[in-house]
Amino acid sequence: MKKSDKKLDKILREALTKVCETALDEVAGFIWLTHFVNYNSFPGSLAVVCVFNTNSELSDARTEHKDSYLIGLIDKELASAGLKIRDIKQRVRFDTEENCQKENNGKWNHRFNH
Repeated sequence: MKKSDKKLDKILREALTKVCETALDEVAGFIWLTHFVNYNSFPGSLAVVCVFNTNSELSDARTEHKDSYLIGLIDKELASAGLKIRDIKQRVRFDTEENCQKENNGKWNHRFNH
């Protein structure tokens, strides 16, 4: 990883950690998030996955527009870190522990790589 990539990775991790800490307090059912990026094609390669415990909790969050809240929070934190992502809505997706357990035996690395 190039020095500039390491710096960008640190900025991303710090901003998304703030999002996660806020979301844990503000969004029922939210339990963690992660991101994937190819620094050679950043920001177009950025993907953020927000994970809820159950499908029901994710559905409730969507009904309460907490999905939009999370996208806005991610956008705000990245922008305050100097990273403006134009198509942030396409960069964020949602998943559940329940689906990973059913479809991938709880193996997130397998789920994310396929």
